[in-house]
Amino acid sequence: MNLSGKTIFVTGASRGIGKAISLRAARDGANIAVLGKTKTPHPQLPGTVDETVLELESVGGKALGCIADVRNEDQVEEAVRATVTRFGGIDVVVNNASAIFLSATPQTPLKRFDLMQAVNARGTFVTSQACLPYLLKSENPHILNIAPPLNLDPKWFAPHLAYSMAKFGMSLCVLGMAEEFRSEGIAVNALWPKTAIATAAIRNVLGGEEALQHCRKPIIMADAAHWILTQNSRTITGNFFVDEEVLAATGTIDFEPYAMSSGCDLIPDFFV
Repeated sequence: MNLSGKTIFVTGASRGIGKAISLRAARDGANIAVLGKTKTPHPQLPGTVDETVLELESVGGKALGCIADVRNEDQVEEAVRATVTRFGGIDVVVNNASAIFLSATPQTPLKRFDLMQAVNARGTFVTSQACLPYLLKSENPHILNIAPPLNLDPKWFAPHLAYSMAKFGMSLCVLGMAEEFRSEGIAVNALWPKTAIATAAIRNVLGGEEALQHCRKPIIMADAAHWILTQNSRTITGNFFVDEEVLAATGTIDFEPYAMSSGCDLIPDFFV
């Protein structure tokens, strides 16, 4: 049960959860297409595509850097072609790229609304669509969206409607595509954290360095994703997984090593 020799196409892979999932697969000897916009270092967003490629190769993977914006279907399609040319196909797609802006309806600029819809919902659809011809040729094809369980409780919509719509758009892709491609054997699932994860979004949007101490490390999402992506695609599809629940069901008892700071109360994530 590993990803050795598999080709993994990961959006938003130059930092955070996307990078952690990529590193976990690289340790198996997987081929990773690293999609991201960051070519040169950004003062608030550590990590570039090229730096991630070097890290993946240092732990045993093979990696291809793809500078691409998921809002641009031509760039996504070019990244897909480059991946297939380099590695011969695509076995797994991880739709991780996401934009966040937490605001009430009156305080949401339409350009922010459009950005979140274009990156989260549309970007997930565009990337999945572009990879489908190659997933259909894979022996064990998976699409994994970093998206929340579908939950229509108004409390998740009222404070930040635009963001919730965009994230649940990714979840709706799971609901629809899992059934649409069930007969073809393509697994389509979602994975979401039970607690906040230490990422640039937490630092820049939700509370700085202090908030990070009340989070878990991205590796918990990577470990849960690894289990999902190594399962038989014909028997595990249409699920809305939560990281802690996946790992508990597969034997993990002690979650303390995943905490950024031992003993700190953890921040629950949105939507769970």
